[in-house]
Order: sequence, then C-alpha cells, then structure tokens
Amino acid sequence: NVPETTNFLLQFLSLTAHFVEVCGTYLVLRGKMVNFEELSGFPDFATEAKLQECFNYVVNLVQKGGSIVEEGFTKTKEVKIKAFAADLVTEYDKRVEDLIIEGIREKYPNHKFIAEESAAKNPLTADPTWIIDPIDGTTNFVHSNPLIAISVALAVDGKLLMAICLNPIHKELYTAIRGRGAFLNGTPIHCSIVTELKNAVISIEVSLAWADRLRDEVIGRTHVLSGRVIGIRSLGSIVLALCYVARGSLDAYQMEYLQPWDIAAGALLIQEAGGVVKNHRGGEYDIMKAQVLVAGTQELYDQMLAVNRECEGKVITFAKP
Repeated sequence: NVPETTNFLLQFLSLTAHFVEVCGTYLVLRGKMVNFEELSGFPDFATEAKLQECFNYVVNLVQKGGSIVEEGFTKTKEVKIKAFAADLVTEYDKRVEDLIIEGIREKYPNHKFIAEESAAKNPLTADPTWIIDPIDGTTNFVHSNPLIAISVALAVDGKLLMAICLNPIHKELYTAIRGRGAFLNGTPIHCSIVTELKNAVISIEVSLAWADRLRDEVIGRTHVLSGRVIGIRSLGSIVLALCYVARGSLDAYQMEYLQPWDIAAGALLIQEAGGVVKNHRGGEYDIMKAQVLVAGTQELYDQMLAVNRECEGKVITFAKP
C-alpha cells in the first residue's frame, strides 16, 4: 500500500530528525559503519567513542574560527599579496589557521598538518593529517562577500576520513565522516540526480582567466559549455562550490591548478553525498594533485569530461562586431 508506506517513511524521518535534535550531535549514521579494523593502528580513532570525540572537538574549533571570520567580515582588512596578484591573505586567515592547528595539536600532539598559511609544503603520509584552508574565498572576504568558508579535512593512512566546512556568515556547517553520509547543520544532504548537461547548472571559476597562460583554456571551455547547460556560476570559493554540489545546489563543478586544502574536505562531502569525484581527465582523484571534476551523477561527469576533451588544445576565436 503506497500511502501507508509513505506515511511510515515520513514517521521514520521525523523520528530521525528528533533523534538528531535531542542528541545535539552532527554525526548521524547512514547505515554504514567506519571500518575500525582499518583504524586499529591509530588509537585516536580506534573506537566509536574516540572517533566521535575527535569529530566534535574539531567541529568546535572550526566554529571558534568562524567567530574570528565574523569579527573581521565587515571591517577594513590589512591585505597582503602572496605568490601572485589574485592570491591574497589577511590577518584573519592566519588567526583562524593558528587557532585550529594549536587546538588540534594540544589534544593530538602526534598529528600532522597540511595548511595553506603555515604548513603548505608538508607531505601527506600515513599519519593522521589535517588539511586546512582557514578562509577559502579570501578575495570575497576582503570585499565583504559572504561566499567564504573554513575547510578542514582529516586523512588517515592516506585516505580521507573526516570533513568539516563552515560558512560562518550564512551559519552553514557541512560535515562528513567516511561511510556515514554528508550533512548540512545535521540534516542529510545529497547530490543532484541530473544526468544531462542540458538540464544542469554547473560551476567554473572563470576568474582564473586573469592569468595569461590560462585565459584561452578557461574562456574556451566556458564558451562551449554556455551553449549546452542551463547556467554557469562562478562563486569565488572552491570549497563552497564543492559544498553546493554535495547539497544538490550545483550539478557539477570543475577546477584545476589547486592545492590539497582547496579540495580535500569538499571531495569527501561529495563522495558521501553520492556524487562522483575524479580528476578533469577521467582519472582517480588524488588528494595531493588537486585537480577535480565533480558531478552529482556519473552520466553528467562523463558529459563534462567529453567537453574537456573536445576543448583540449583548441583556441576559441570570437567574431569582431
């Protein structure tokens, strides 16, 4: 009986939501369990209680970092240029990163870090390693644009285990633990089920065209895709674009020339939300080789990949008016 089945499912979901509210935790089981045998060599995560303790502890640190971001959001910032003109850093980036690293180091002194401002060159080993972007979308932040995020991922034995992303301005906390689904403020999220480009809203970071060596590639691909999709968005925050794919607000996203901290947390969120995370050439995603093409479905990924291959090596020319 379809109505009875529907009613049962609604009651079950209601009870689940109540359970989450009562427990006050961001960790909700998806019907899968972390394989603790894989983590037996890592005592900080070797039991359910220890894994939960670590997760909640770092969520709290990220939220404290969010308060720092909120503090500086509307203020005039002291801005420095790092490697190139579009690569900005503020005092708030450093404060957030220091808070998170120092907090984790205090509780877990043996853990390693790969972080944008202070530990960018560290390698990824089998040791528990936190991959941190203190403020993704710094240019947005400097201009008081709310599309910004703190991104923290944990890799253990070279594999992503945990993801925590926070947009402190919109109060959106995205979380995932491998095998347990992805969540926004404690509510399960899922990638979209769009399978065709003609029905898709995608994201490409068009601002990469500021670089002479990338301009033809970025503009060319955008030109081709613009005639095949419903819409193209450019958010100025890689982390949020990945979060939006995980929640189904974007159907696909592509970005190259990145760093591990740009992608790691968002990659796990999308995987746990049922999406596809690979590189822009069809290969497997590599945490340390941060070039990604992500989509809600395999079919859409394949079509985006076909466009990449179609555009490769081509220069798009535009007729003069």
